[in-house]
Amino acid sequence: MYLITVFGNLLIILAVSSDSHLHTPMYFFLSNLSFVDICFTSTTVPKMLVNIQTQSKVITYEGCITQMYFFLLFGMLDVNLLTVMAYDRFVAICHPLHYTVIMHPRLCGQLVLLCWIMIVSLFYVTSLGVYLSSPATHNARSSATASVLYTVVTPMLNPFIYSLRNKDIKGALKRSFGMTA
Repeated sequence: MYLITVFGNLLIILAVSSDSHLHTPMYFFLSNLSFVDICFTSTTVPKMLVNIQTQSKVITYEGCITQMYFFLLFGMLDVNLLTVMAYDRFVAICHPLHYTVIMHPRLCGQLVLLCWIMIVSLFYVTSLGVYLSSPATHNARSSATASVLYTVVTPMLNPFIYSLRNKDIKGALKRSFGMTA
């Protein structure tokens, strides 16, 4: 599942960066989402796989803090990018004649930068919630299942949901690999 996530998202990044027809705000945001999904799953899954292989659940304090930082950073960035993508689609649907004026490249870059800045500032507030919650209220088995669904399954499905069902992405991938469209 981890390999499907990484390769699926890398394919989207490759398609968007290599095809000039896809240099639009929607695909710019999709490629950023793909990058964030790779980073998000890479913060936890490799360590989880090592833990499964070695039958050890040991992590250093510094490793735990670092992993939590990047997990929260990329998780919140995912949510903010999805919000920006929703705004992009709102403008495209509700103001189609003004879309290119409203969603110009500078604004798109500023929206992505704003996502990063918001996440870094919100990180400190949200991380307090993690440390202030009581471990006695959590069921270990349901927490583990929810964690796997959230950290592995969702980023794996994002390429299929947002891009690979799209004829423009399929065409760009075919052109990238030298196949006829």
